[in-house]
Amino acid sequence: MKNIILVQTDSQDGRIMGCMGHPAMTGATPNLDELARRGVLFRNAYTNSPVCCPSRSSMWSGRHVHHCEAWNNYKGLEPGDPTFLTQLERAGRNTSVVGRTDHLSGKHTPRARVTAWLRSADIRRPAYNEPAPSILDDDTERVHERDWARAEEAADTLRELASDRDRPFFLYLGTGVPHPPYRTSRRYLDKIDEAGVTVPPPDETEHPVMEHRNVQMNWRHGYSDEMIKRVRRVYFAMCAEADAMLGPLLEAYDELGLADSTYVILTSDHGEMAMEHRQWYKMSAYEPSARVPLLISGGDCPAGRVVEQPVSLIDIYPTLMDMAGLEHPPGLDGESLMPLVRGDEGVDRKPVLMEYHDTTAVTGIFMLRRGDWKYVLHVGCRPQLFNLAEDPWEVRDLAESRPDVVAEMDAALRSIVDPEEVDARVKAYDRASFRAWREEQLAAGTYEETMARIFSGWARLSEDEIEPWTDADEAKVLAWLEADTEAATG
Repeated sequence: MKNIILVQTDSQDGRIMGCMGHPAMTGATPNLDELARRGVLFRNAYTNSPVCCPSRSSMWSGRHVHHCEAWNNYKGLEPGDPTFLTQLERAGRNTSVVGRTDHLSGKHTPRARVTAWLRSADIRRPAYNEPAPSILDDDTERVHERDWARAEEAADTLRELASDRDRPFFLYLGTGVPHPPYRTSRRYLDKIDEAGVTVPPPDETEHPVMEHRNVQMNWRHGYSDEMIKRVRRVYFAMCAEADAMLGPLLEAYDELGLADSTYVILTSDHGEMAMEHRQWYKMSAYEPSARVPLLISGGDCPAGRVVEQPVSLIDIYPTLMDMAGLEHPPGLDGESLMPLVRGDEGVDRKPVLMEYHDTTAVTGIFMLRRGDWKYVLHVGCRPQLFNLAEDPWEVRDLAESRPDVVAEMDAALRSIVDPEEVDARVKAYDRASFRAWREEQLAAGTYEETMARIFSGWARLSEDEIEPWTDADEAKVLAWLEADTEAATG
């Protein structure tokens, strides 16, 4: 039986690697490029939800968000919910988890839960307050020290696991980079080819759901070409640091001679907008937010294979079961990647589904990727349609001009999920959760202060910058709550 190493970064756009041919990244991601050379590169890998906890919950459970009900960064899996680690441990595998997992409920700030619960109330106030990108003007190697420590711990753990030759092992490493805030050093910035850092083209039209998102995301640093390039170059440099910190783990892997006996999987939880569509952070169905890196190397993987078929993170669970020689437990939504690893690209696979029910989205968002087409359904609002082969920047929405494709993609999406039913279920959870929280806050006398902080982007604000919670704000909240009561009573 083969050993398995699974590495998951945070907020890494799967297109931003040298092995993907990105013009700014030549030589900037040598470790990832080497994994691609030794193994299999999946060029079209997607998250199943473009935010941390729901994405990771889907991956760890092998189930779509609407099945595992990991609705937002507060509501993930519950303790005791079965995961791939459960199956591997039951099979007697020696397991170790190092670093960030973030798939369980209750691990984020009050903002993460309250803005998610109130998203469909259309509160148009800032919820974020991101600093401008910063650059340490020196040769600092360990800009993100905690993640370097995690990577070194994983390398030490690998040596310990490999010393027990009687039990196969599973090692997970989770890092926090290249998650914003945008921060790097001259060492990594100099690895990025500035000529390859371009200004993304503007959208031909702005979708109304994006208007609400952009108010809450509150980008305060302008959209000059200089600022956009600075954000993008700093983010690319952070991707270079994420690559560099894999060095200790991969060096240990090679020193121990594990290539034939141990699979290595590298992926992320979601991407990062990095100023495409004039957006930052994730929380979007656009490619920079939805795409993740996916590399599989070692074991019996062929060297240098490239897979174009779209796949997603729910495919990790059944893939791990195949790698470990275990049966797939019932209820998994994903499909093993091993047939694609071994070259069988003729197999008819399910289309990729992504969904989002969290902060900044006034309604449920469902995305389907099949072939070159990408369809985005916004519940209660007009859809979007993109041909990624002809329009990789997704600036030309073809939904009105290609109703035939919209109908086909919509039917395919609805064969997997009922968007309206799921959206109603999530919004009922949102209202019930917010009501309970609001009553607790009112009883404690902290409601207005907490709401003012949350909806001023409070995490990085001084006291005098916090905008009061107004009667108009509260009226909108009460109208939203009353609308639910009226719907329930007919």
